[in-house]
Amino acid sequence: MASRKIAWFKGFVHGAAMTPLVVLGWMYWQGQLGPDPVGEAVRRSGRYALILLLLSLVPTVLRLLLGYSGALRVRRILGLYAFLYASLHFLLFAGLDYGFEFNLILQAMLEGRRIPAGAGAFAFLIPLAITSTTGWVKRLGRNWRRLHRLVYLAAGLAVLHYVWTFKELRPAPVVAGAVLLLLLVVRLPPVAHALSSRRREQNDA
Repeated sequence: MASRKIAWFKGFVHGAAMTPLVVLGWMYWQGQLGPDPVGEAVRRSGRYALILLLLSLVPTVLRLLLGYSGALRVRRILGLYAFLYASLHFLLFAGLDYGFEFNLILQAMLEGRRIPAGAGAFAFLIPLAITSTTGWVKRLGRNWRRLHRLVYLAAGLAVLHYVWTFKELRPAPVVAGAVLLLLLVVRLPPVAHALSSRRREQNDA
């Protein structure tokens, strides 16, 4: 019964994570992305990548706050889907916006801070996606956890990339930054230890 619930849970996460991609593809095919379909597709894929990246950090926080470890089973899935959308975001940007003219992309990177931040976030996600398999977990041992802490740096750069996309400060990037900050604070050793101790005291009461 437990294995069936886990399978259903993972299936739901797969379906939920794929839905934005299907909708985006359908809207692009039907010409429903407005006067700038390429730009809209780039923006949407980037937002989906950031949302899934932040969601991939939530299972660890749930374990620290509530002692619930069930969501850890989908942490890797969420991270890989975040990489999928980030890859799509990059390909749409580099391919449809710049025609894979990397000289133009490099020039754009040198002219502002938004693109370097996004490129940095994507670069950090690449080794995390490659080493996400069970084989790599065993091969790297303790170093796997150290390597995958880069996800927080990738998330930070992704949030900055999102903030710097706009000329003025907007609510959505601020919310994304606040969520990331909260997730980071909970992971700090003193905070995590305090939360774990409090949870044990409540369980013993």
